[in-house]
Amino acid sequence: MRLLIFLLALTVTQAVADDEPFIVVLGVAQDGGVPQAGDNDHPGWDDAARRRLVVSLGLVDPSSSERWLFEATPDIAEQLVRLGRIAPTRLRAPGLAGVFLTHAHMGHYTGLMHFGHESMGARGVPVYALPRMTEYLSTNGPWDQLVRYENIELRELTAGTPVKLNKRLSIRPFLVPHRQEYSEVAGFRIEGPGRSVLFIPDIDSWDAWDEAGVQLESVLAEVDVAYLDATFFADGEIPGRDMSGFPHPFIAHTMKRLAPLPPAQRAKVRFIHLNHTNPALWPGSEARKVIERAGYRVAEPLERVSLGAANPGDSP
Repeated sequence: MRLLIFLLALTVTQAVADDEPFIVVLGVAQDGGVPQAGDNDHPGWDDAARRRLVVSLGLVDPSSSERWLFEATPDIAEQLVRLGRIAPTRLRAPGLAGVFLTHAHMGHYTGLMHFGHESMGARGVPVYALPRMTEYLSTNGPWDQLVRYENIELRELTAGTPVKLNKRLSIRPFLVPHRQEYSEVAGFRIEGPGRSVLFIPDIDSWDAWDEAGVQLESVLAEVDVAYLDATFFADGEIPGRDMSGFPHPFIAHTMKRLAPLPPAQRAKVRFIHLNHTNPALWPGSEARKVIERAGYRVAEPLERVSLGAANPGDSP
């Protein structure tokens, strides 16, 4: 399984110099992972090559030996192992300079439980979140226990205000229209010394963002790579259900919207947060071929994106 993931990642990974900061994809699936609980006939239960971890990015700065995680997923234990093999650390587990959370849906924060005294007994891990998310963690069990026991240290973000991580890296959070039962929803722009990455694993629709005064095309023009919500490929993917009201943009809709853009802009898009029903999960599928023919990509486990200065001939 590890060899297969490594070979897949090699086909999409940009070359990264030894001292350049980089993003690494630690998970590409929707909150329930692949296979998902209840899908008892999924081949992934018996075939490791048909499994995918829940959506997460790692951020690594080799020059400072610092590592950050975007999302604390139910798969965080395995994701920390994968991150450790890519960027080893001698620091106490989890060996993170911080965790950035988008929102309070199952796949994006529940991995924090592993920082508690029942598991690794972490000490003072910085957890960055917008105000409602911060309040939710500090006032609801079992998450408030992590705060009281000082397993985590909450650091409140302000939408639109960058957070400087070190002399080379900064993170700018922004608000995203998506279901807000327990918290607001964030997206992140990750800025390096030469390149930047957009991370929006969940959004209701690009039209809803238009109504908020933000256009995807304009944001895409300002970054080098964009990891975008791709939960479902198209309507009809889940038999017997009307999917027209689902709070996610279909991949088909995103591709149609961005079709007028030049190839270089479309090539920035890497679809992520794919549901276990999404046929685009699998290399060689017809859905994947449609995406690639249109000039887009699907995020692959362990692919890397350099945040250093772009070299001539680099692709997004």
